Amino acid sequence: MDILHIGLISISDRAINGTYQDLGISTLEDWLNTALITPFKMETRLIPDEKIMIEDVICELVDNLFCHLVFTTGGTGPSLRDVTPEATLAIADRELPGFGEQMRQISLKFVPTAILSRQVAVIRKQSLIVNFPGQPKSIKEILEGFKSEDGTLIIPGIFAAIPYAIQLLNGPYVETNPIIVKSFRPQRFQAGNINN
Repeated sequence: MDILHIGLISISDRAINGTYQDLGISTLEDWLNTALITPFKMETRLIPDEKIMIEDVICELVDNLFCHLVFTTGGTGPSLRDVTPEATLAIADRELPGFGEQMRQISLKFVPTAILSRQVAVIRKQSLIVNFPGQPKSIKEILEGFKSEDGTLIIPGIFAAIPYAIQLLNGPYVETNPIIVKSFRPQRFQAGNINN
């Protein structure tokens, strides 16, 4: 069985210049290590806010290293140097607009400035690529969703849909820790079903 291969890209001029400690990749690594039951391996990259470089690194992870899933963090705001969504769309075969809509819906429960975020998700070949903001707190909220004080899920996090998306793209079967995030897939696509 194919092992899940994940690419993580942090996009930050300040982190490259040493004026800011990159926390995006470590936040994603920590979360994935807690949330995934399925074995996986990771490739990580730290790059500046340069559109061509972002495009090249995404293509390297998808085309050469065959990552099933690529997460970017940073460069999704409205400032002139924020070009991650443009770079992601430039290398895409297809867009999945529901991801961006859901990410903003979740974040708006926490901060009104979430309306300024421009994250996108796309498919390139058989890989899913998802943009995240650069703030660790926002990354975790987007992955897990919005919950009430008693822990009841009100708005699902985006990772609930990712295992099924990877499966539809002919990637490995991904299982999650339901305490962190419960993945959803139709009954006929669940483990042990003869129609898998």
